[in-house]
Parts: sequence; structure tokens; C-alpha cells
Amino acid sequence: MSTATTFFKILLFTSLTLLFTSNSFSQTTEIYVSDANNFSPPWKILKFDENGENPETFIDTLLAWPQDIVFLEDQGVVIISNLNSGRITKYNSSTGEYLGDFATGISGPTRMKIGKDSLLYVLQWTGSNPPVRRYQLDGTFVDEFTSVGVPQSIGIDWDADGNLYVSSYGGASVRKFDPNGNDLDLFINSNLSGPTNIWFDDNGDLLVSDYNGTAVKRFDSGGNYLSDFITGIHLSEGVDFFPNGNILIGNGATHSVKMFDSNGTYVEDFIPSGLGGLVTPNAIVIRETTALSVDDNKSVSLNNFQLEQNYPNPFNPTTKIKFSIPSVIASGAKQSQLITLKVFNVLGKEITTLVNEEFSAGEHEVEFDATGLPSGIYFYQLNANNFIETKKMILLK
Repeated sequence: MSTATTFFKILLFTSLTLLFTSNSFSQTTEIYVSDANNFSPPWKILKFDENGENPETFIDTLLAWPQDIVFLEDQGVVIISNLNSGRITKYNSSTGEYLGDFATGISGPTRMKIGKDSLLYVLQWTGSNPPVRRYQLDGTFVDEFTSVGVPQSIGIDWDADGNLYVSSYGGASVRKFDPNGNDLDLFINSNLSGPTNIWFDDNGDLLVSDYNGTAVKRFDSGGNYLSDFITGIHLSEGVDFFPNGNILIGNGATHSVKMFDSNGTYVEDFIPSGLGGLVTPNAIVIRETTALSVDDNKSVSLNNFQLEQNYPNPFNPTTKIKFSIPSVIASGAKQSQLITLKVFNVLGKEITTLVNEEFSAGEHEVEFDATGLPSGIYFYQLNANNFIETKKMILLK
């Protein structure tokens, strides 16, 4: 199972409670599916629980053939790419309320993915050889990143060396670019009928979901076809991964989302045919949300310490964590305070101590370097003067 897979994407099957001293966290898994319907309105983004049940329509406003879903957790928003309108629209990540446009003027935006540079990479479907675009996470346009375009581009991933790969549905191919966006020619130009999503596994092989080819196909690091990794699918588009390696893939031919294990073996129809009105799944996101305990909120109000959300988030391999110490803490208390800042993995195991020293009042910033750690959810916890607060961050490689 690839550690390079988008990790808005690292989730749990069931609710999990982590205990950090007096603080607890409730984690909930949610599954989001873009429904392209019959490639005509009405379009919608559906939401399911961790078992693929209890469907509800999460978003059905200002969609125009939606293509991909990206949660920007630190901003509390989710963005949706819309092929027909050339817009990436923005919504409240909790309620689905429309908040405006993230970006406009795009030639049929399809897949979106956050890179190691903490920029959003956006593929384009229409136009004459449209290049890959990059945006800051506030929607500010950065550049046209690739030296050449990829027509009907709809799959994106990076290898371990930072080279970028983009699939072309109409071209039945995958093109390779170096880390600076320079063209390295076609990586795959055979054995494909209409590639959509692509991703690398831990062995460095590229897996390609072949929309018209009834399989997910495996290619080696030289672009040579090796085998069919998953069979028995048709009109496959949309993919995401559970922490245990299980894979969810949209299967348009049966209006369902299928689950396969990490070896490509069929497990079940995770979202059965037509559940929630599902017609044509074309994007899937497994999302984990975390709620702080009541004790955390009390400690914030009583002490006026502040632990900020890390930035960037998701990150790779470094991120910055800011915290503030009040100028007046308690009568007679000294103004410098012993601060402990630790990082834990999703199982509650301590990864590292970032800070264990005295700090004066004011704002402070430390950097967390996750080089050598696997993609996933991590927690950072500030402990100072009986104040304890913990926040979640996502490492995306």
C-alpha cells in the first residue's frame, strides 16, 4: 500500500479514543464520494459513515461535473474541482455550505493534490495540451508548472525521487516530469485504454486504474507492464486507502464503491449499487475528524495559553507549530514557563519531544521534521502550567 497516496486519506474504520494525560480525542471516519451522475445534472457530493452506510447529500450547490475533493482541515473548508465551469468551489467542511470560489479560469479542472511544496497541483482536461497548474492553499495562482501539457489529464502522483506523473485519459498514456516540471517524455504509452487515477506502491511500481480496461494495472519503475493488480472492475474512477491497506475504488458500471485488500483481492461492495442515489462515483475521500475533549476547552479558557494549528497541514517533511504564553499567568507566578511540546502517532506512542524548556511570555514557533516517518495522522501536545492542549496534523508523502 503506497505511502505516497493523498492523506486527507488516512482514516480509521471505527471511532478511536486516544488518552494523553487528562485529554481524550474522539475520531470519526467519514467517506465522501463525488457523483458525476450521468455526466449531466444533478451532481452531488455524498457522505457515508465508516461502514459505507447512512448516506446523505453533503454538497449539491454550484457543482458542474465535480471531479475531485480536497479537505483543507486547518482552514475548515473543502474544495471541489468542476470540469464544466472551470472553477474550484469552496465549502464549509462541516456543513457543506457554499463559501465562494477557491480558483477560477481553469481549463476543465480534474484531479487536485497537495505536493511536498505545500502547493495544490491541479490537472486540466480541456484546451490544447493544458499544463499542470499550481496554487497556494488560499487559492492564489502560482504558475503553470509543467513544461508541456497533458490533454485530458486525470491522474497524478509522485515517485520517491519527486518526479511527477500525470495520466492522460484520451491519450491512453502516463507522462513523466522531473521535480521542476521539465518533461521527461511518456512513461507509459501501451497496455492502457483510458487511465484515470494513478498511485505508487511501496515497491516503486505505478498502479493505474484503467477506466476502459476493466483492471488496475501494475507497471515497474521503467514503465513496463507487469500484471493486472485488480480485475473485475469497469469504468473505475476515484480511489482512496484505509490505514490497513484496503482500497476503495469507484466502479461506475455497477454504481458502487468496491473494496479490495492490499493484495488486490476483492473484499466487498463497500457502498452497494445506488446507495444514496449513487450513479457514477468519480472521486473518493476517506476523512478522519477529531474532536477535543471538554477538559481541553476548559484549559484554554482558564489559562489563555494558545496552541495554533500547524502550517502547512498536510505537510512533508517539515511543518511549523506556533504557541503563545500569556504575559500574566497567575498571581506570583514567574513569567517564564516550562513548556513541553511532544508528538504522538495515531496509536498514542510518543514520537519525539520538540520542546522541554522554559519560555518567556509571547509567541513562539518550532519546526517538526518528519523525515523518515510514514504518512499518517500525528498529534502534537502542549503542556504548560497545568494547561494541556493537543491538535492533529497530517503527514502526506
